[in-house]
Amino acid sequence: MPVDPQNVPGKVLVGKAEDFIYLLLKYGNRHGLIAGATGGGKTVTLQTLAEGFANAGTCVFAADVKGDLSGIAMMGEEKPFIAKRAKELGLDWQPNLYRAVFWDVFGEKGHPVRATVSEMGPLLLSRILQLNDVQEGVLNIAFRVADEQGLALLDMKDLRAILSYVSENASDLQQRYGNVSAASVGAIQRRLLVLENQGAEKFFGEPALDIMDLLKPDLDGRGYIHILKAEKLILSPNLYATFLFWLLSELFARLPEVGDLDKPKLVFFFDEAHFLFDEAPKALLRAIEQVVRLIRSKGVGVYFVTQNPIDVPDVVLGQLGNRVQHALRAFTPRDQKAVRTAAETFRQNPALDTADVITKLKVGEALVSTLDEHGSPTMVERVKIAPPSTRVGPLTDAELAEVQESSPLKGKYDTPVDRESAFEILQAKAQGRASGAPVGEQDEGGILSKIGAGLGELFKPQGRRMSVGQAAVRSAAQSAARSVGSAIAREIVRGITGAMK
Repeated sequence: MPVDPQNVPGKVLVGKAEDFIYLLLKYGNRHGLIAGATGGGKTVTLQTLAEGFANAGTCVFAADVKGDLSGIAMMGEEKPFIAKRAKELGLDWQPNLYRAVFWDVFGEKGHPVRATVSEMGPLLLSRILQLNDVQEGVLNIAFRVADEQGLALLDMKDLRAILSYVSENASDLQQRYGNVSAASVGAIQRRLLVLENQGAEKFFGEPALDIMDLLKPDLDGRGYIHILKAEKLILSPNLYATFLFWLLSELFARLPEVGDLDKPKLVFFFDEAHFLFDEAPKALLRAIEQVVRLIRSKGVGVYFVTQNPIDVPDVVLGQLGNRVQHALRAFTPRDQKAVRTAAETFRQNPALDTADVITKLKVGEALVSTLDEHGSPTMVERVKIAPPSTRVGPLTDAELAEVQESSPLKGKYDTPVDRESAFEILQAKAQGRASGAPVGEQDEGGILSKIGAGLGELFKPQGRRMSVGQAAVRSAAQSAARSVGSAIAREIVRGITGAMK
């Protein structure tokens, strides 16, 4: 019985040159690049690869900045260009669909994605806020004071509260940490206001995303495809890039070392990757390089999707083992440099003039080089990309709502939780000082008693579905427990990102 080229064990079909071209699953964690000019077929290539990984049981997380990728959650349609490409490749094309979970930082077109201020850390926050060195130093002091005084920084009002506290107590903190000027604190507060106006207050808070939810396969053993709806988020490039790097950092911090597996646990597609590197300070570029280099041993593959390969720094580009290069146009000196860079990064094929072919590729064609059985780059081939089996094109709002209704994570993240943290504690202390009453470190309504009560409810046997209120308490308790359990890992991540104090 002939082998179906679309379902070869241990391989993901990319397309066909003279023979079928595959990406080996065991090297899926060696990262990759999908590059090319707008309209060359990058999104379809991403969709094809995402299907292949998911079919093998690997979960996928992909940022969708145009909305085109959402069709992966719907059964494919045999449109003329799909049928033509399948015939050219000799494939028995069959429609399919994959279980998809949609996420949205703003909570409008997917499950809300949240992170706590503490998890984000001062360096990444400094990048979002575009702080100078002095202002970043003040932010680091605020984080240190919060850590030492046990003040949880969860949301924007917590960050504002600790900054105000640091400013009010600047003279007491000066000898230990250095000068904290009111001007620097004021500048940070103004930047926070701008961020809030962009909707970032919805991102910071709880329940925070548990990245382990991104690694669970569906009941059939196929990987879920998690899609970040980023059409609105991409309008705030700093927030977009910083959020995705935070997510990578969390994966690095929480996943155990596994070495090389038969297939990755998770494949991460970072669309519009140039936003990650544009105007990034050197400390952050070093952090990105380290995380990309080291996360491979955690079973995670990172695939950058961008227009020009020169958008990716050389230190990162050199770590990308699987490459798909769609057409580039050489109209300007920068374009010509991009063509030369792309051509030089491939293992040359004597039968191809790589630099010339890049400018002549048709839509749906690409130059492809993957890693062979020994982990060495294959010679570059001109490849016709295999068509995806799911719908090419976006979902309607009604279809998206239907998919979300059946999400396995429905209800877990949809209701925000506001537990006692820095804002409430500092406010209570201020009120206590104003009234002259002593302020205890632990009162009956404090955070410990609330977490204890939440944990009691969590483990209490129940024969009926929890109410929304009970679910919120459980979520807060789980988030608090996770924060405690990952404290050491978070400090490691802060160290990697240059923020260890």
